[in-house]
Amino acid sequence: MTEVWSNWSGSERVRPSLVRAPASTDEVAAAVSEAAARGLRVKAIGSGHSFSGAAVAPGVQLRMDGMGGLLSVDPAEKLVTVEAGMPLWRLSPLLASHGLAMKIMGDIDRQTVSGAISTGTHGSGLRFGGISTQIRALRMVLADGSVVTCSAEERPELFEAARVGIGALGVITEVTLQCVDRFALHARDTTTPVREVLDRIGELTEENDHFEFFWFPHSDVTLTRRFTRLPGSTPLKPIGPAARRLDRLVGDLGFEGLCRLGTAVPALVPPIARFAARAMSAREWTDLSPRVFASPREVRFHEGEFAIPREHAVDALREIERWIASTGERVSFPLEVRFAAADDIWLSTAHGRETCYIAFHQYHRMSHHRYFRACEDILGSYGGRPHWGKMHTLGAGSLRSRYPRFDDFTALRDTLDPTGVFANSYLDRVLGLAPGAVPVTRDLVRTTA
Repeated sequence: MTEVWSNWSGSERVRPSLVRAPASTDEVAAAVSEAAARGLRVKAIGSGHSFSGAAVAPGVQLRMDGMGGLLSVDPAEKLVTVEAGMPLWRLSPLLASHGLAMKIMGDIDRQTVSGAISTGTHGSGLRFGGISTQIRALRMVLADGSVVTCSAEERPELFEAARVGIGALGVITEVTLQCVDRFALHARDTTTPVREVLDRIGELTEENDHFEFFWFPHSDVTLTRRFTRLPGSTPLKPIGPAARRLDRLVGDLGFEGLCRLGTAVPALVPPIARFAARAMSAREWTDLSPRVFASPREVRFHEGEFAIPREHAVDALREIERWIASTGERVSFPLEVRFAAADDIWLSTAHGRETCYIAFHQYHRMSHHRYFRACEDILGSYGGRPHWGKMHTLGAGSLRSRYPRFDDFTALRDTLDPTGVFANSYLDRVLGLAPGAVPVTRDLVRTTA
């Protein structure tokens, strides 16, 4: 019997019928063909850092750990090809050794390359799109076991869809990324009154290369983060090992203890949140970009995130604030607010519009349902699109109107995978059933969400 698999937050758990650990594209193709022949659905998994059910595999689970190699580097064109199971935290130092870097990263680097692009992982900065905008080619295994390569020139329709494909179109086995010269970031963290941030949000997002902020809903201050891009030759002034250990001791372990206390005595959550907000430290440092973009996440939580048009950011945040105040909801984690450029990827949450991302979190031991549903409703009223790798309750009927190319995507999915070989209950919900597919039952899946 196979072991029970769980994602990072514990919101999704499943016991797959079969587990395969391919070491090559040919072995992936063989596993897909085997699954299809046995009437089983198949899903590839990476690090399990999605909070949604996107990677839940009740049928055949493909563990991509054995496909995490660096395949080629073209220094002149700054093109790098990696296997799909390459974790971002391993990729960054490999790129740096070749004088290269990813143009943008998210604030967590535990994901695999294929997991990050498939769910639409992004960072923050109005001049920068998500990680998927850096893709120049993909190698994939389709539902019939065939192996194809797609790019802007070769199978361009598949390329446009698969750059954020949620695993619905095939199993990605190789990714070619357009990188940039290695660069440094000067980082400045400051505590700023929330009213000032909201009043100056346009200025702050436009004047900084990268800007984001964290806001504990029960407090009146934010932690703002501003990053300035600098040449890779810039002298570095990184956070030292001792300071990083102190961060972990005070920030992660201390916050874990406070969250546990708030779980046991819910009335303490608001004062704990205000204390945590005041304890956020102001500092400046300069380091290579991967070590600034990404931060460790030791305290486990549940997370949802919606992308709304940038111009509605302040109104949406104030509405969430009013809802929390009026209901007395106790929220232990901050809202995280980021910004990104528009792109043209079919199922990208930033498709066709400059975007504000509002992420809402709750400590994993505390109830999150009412708060998450309120955020979903509020952000949905502004045309919010849920992050594919984070928690939400929307289905295809609601999502169709929020994505201009939604029907184009599902039509392509129906052509490539008409029986739903790559589907699971999450994809059945958010995309609708493929024409020849049978709905997935949840009797093999146990969720705590």
